[in-house]
Amino acid sequence: MAVTDLRNEFRDLHLGGVFVMPNAWDVGSARVLASMGFPAIATTSSGHAAALGRTDQHVTRDELLVHVEALAAAVEIPVSVDAERCFADDPNGVAETVRLVADAGAAGCSIEDYDPRSGSIDLLEVAIERVGAAADAAREHGMVLTARAENHLYGLGDLDDTITRLRAYRDAGAEVLYAPGLVIADEIRRVVEEVGAPINVLAMRRTPSVPALAELGVRRVSTGGGLARAAYGALAAAAGELQNAGTSTYLDAAISGSDLDEALGT
Repeated sequence: MAVTDLRNEFRDLHLGGVFVMPNAWDVGSARVLASMGFPAIATTSSGHAAALGRTDQHVTRDELLVHVEALAAAVEIPVSVDAERCFADDPNGVAETVRLVADAGAAGCSIEDYDPRSGSIDLLEVAIERVGAAADAAREHGMVLTARAENHLYGLGDLDDTITRLRAYRDAGAEVLYAPGLVIADEIRRVVEEVGAPINVLAMRRTPSVPALAELGVRRVSTGGGLARAAYGALAAAAGELQNAGTSTYLDAAISGSDLDEALGT
């Protein structure tokens, strides 16, 4: 499918109801998730970093672009990109990153307002300018931009500030809004109602179920690095069993070789 069609398809997914967009961390996970019928996938900065043997926020822009190009070429569904801060301090640099992500074949991307170097959330006026630059660049390519308010994830703000930021990012041109870390139903409902635009919710241990999120008006549910951590956790548990007990009952839960081959398209 042409990338333009994928971008239109991705935008249409946000028009009504709820859909799940799991985050893949490599080509293999992307193909497995696509084979399961998910309508779109996203990248994960933490999962990608882990696949490279690093911690989150320690991947370069060039490495991300190679990663995006590989995932977009590997599946026939839309791919949205976790672009962190867009690897730039100024709006022009933000726009350049968004254009490069588009050139790599993405259907959408996100920008966040947390600066890991300072350990702080951007001032609102700074964040608005950055989101606006990203939105303009995304619009040039027909991509869906998601703007993220990170304060709940880092314990640096309250719900009123989150809503103020999401509404400002909406007005700056973001089509989807996202406040990772929200798990309380009433708070999620308030965000949905007061922001008045498609809302993404991160699936966490205490997050309401997908059907419950649908009842709250959520449009999209993503997994962030959760699936990657689950996969690495299963790896560690299986290797630990082999190392300590000398048994291999972990294979009871493993996907069969033929099913994996089919999922990978090999």
